[in-house]
Amino acid sequence: MSSVKVELAVKEYCKLGESPLWEEKENSLLFVDVIGKRVFRWNSLTKEVRSIPVDDLVSIVALRKCGGYIITQGTQFASLNWENESVTIINHVDKDKPNNRFNDGKVDPAGRLFAGTMGNEVAPAVLELKQGSLFTLFPDHSVVKNFDCVDISNGLDWSLDNRTFFYIDSLSYSVDAFDYDLPTGEISNRRSIYKMKKEDKIPDGMSIDTEGKLWVCCYNGGRVIRIDPETGIRMQTVKLPVSQTTSCCFGGPDYSELYVTSASQGMDEAAWSQEPQAGSVFKITGLGVKGLPPCSYAG
Repeated sequence: MSSVKVELAVKEYCKLGESPLWEEKENSLLFVDVIGKRVFRWNSLTKEVRSIPVDDLVSIVALRKCGGYIITQGTQFASLNWENESVTIINHVDKDKPNNRFNDGKVDPAGRLFAGTMGNEVAPAVLELKQGSLFTLFPDHSVVKNFDCVDISNGLDWSLDNRTFFYIDSLSYSVDAFDYDLPTGEISNRRSIYKMKKEDKIPDGMSIDTEGKLWVCCYNGGRVIRIDPETGIRMQTVKLPVSQTTSCCFGGPDYSELYVTSASQGMDEAAWSQEPQAGSVFKITGLGVKGLPPCSYAG
């Protein structure tokens, strides 16, 4: 069994780092600073970090089949052209909720982008509850609302056979599963498959590996846990040198590296002295498992 190693990959002081995404053709990791309103791209070969500022809180960056990226800013879906740094609005949700914003999202194997909203936080994980919804942006740019009454819409992914959709509403302290119909994108039959343990704290971003197990970042827990969605058993815990671990994705040449984003929001000087790397991106190697390349939005 190889030994697990956690190292600093990208030194950034993101207030709220999120949405790590591996882009194979660029040998790069993308991620966002939600509160800093920036999209980052770190080249794993040259170690160069570039970033693009956007106009609103940016929570998701996803690949796009026709080139460039899809992002969410505020309550808008938009396309991002990296070369000329231009943002083009595609669609707009929650227009009746000016205090909402998008949070986590991911593209399914059919090229649809699933993304959820939440109320704006007045402090980390302190917000008006039940304001969010989970939406799907279809390749024709139309939007469907799957359900509402969400507290903090967070991690999501699909099973290897695409028949199950996994989803986290953070303040439910649960990882949930739905039956998934890939041809239509419809979800049904919601159930809890893992209840967070007290020491895990708040479930945040999530990624699946090639063995069908889920890696869940634990906000305020300073760890990533591996759970078996079939049995509901926590199989592994990897601790990080920062407490506000937010999201993760597999990357690297063979998708054997797990990249983990983190946050530094709400920290005082005493907390900073304990966690000088808060807000940075970490790389975990030696896990002995691999992940899958991200899907690209088909619109």
